Amino acid sequence: MSQWVLAALVAVFPILVVFAAASDFFTMTISNRLSAGLFVAGLAALAITQPGWPALGAHLGAAFLVFAIGFFCFARGWMGGGDVKFAAAVVLWLGWSNLLDFALGFSLIGGVLTFAVLTADRLLTPVPNLKVGFLARFHEHRRVPYGIALSAAALLIFPETGWISALLIG
Repeated sequence: MSQWVLAALVAVFPILVVFAAASDFFTMTISNRLSAGLFVAGLAALAITQPGWPALGAHLGAAFLVFAIGFFCFARGWMGGGDVKFAAAVVLWLGWSNLLDFALGFSLIGGVLTFAVLTADRLLTPVPNLKVGFLARFHEHRRVPYGIALSAAALLIFPETGWISALLIG
């Protein structure tokens, strides 16, 4: 039975990550419920696959580090609060072993996304009817939906984590 529960929990990760990207695209927000759901599902998946405090503590430590750095960025106005909570929930799943790859991935994807948004805003300024989703909100508020970059990096890294092999071997 625990294999089916684990499969359901592991399926939650890509579903919620894609939903977060879509939500950030259309509304420029990532709900607290989504981040909390991802975090709780990660805790449950860790409890099933790696019971005990060492593994859980390591994953919680990685998530806390990302949250602390993200909180600093939020306080400076560099990141949104939803992005910070979402990134910490993602890192709970990824752990220390994938943290650097995740950071590099969302930084590169975020840079490309920011460049694309700035370029699109400049090109679409004369044609306001073509501005949709985050492009319209970016033009109003000058914010980039970084949840898209966080989600893309998470989805690129997730197959390389131990979650898929835990399902196949389990």
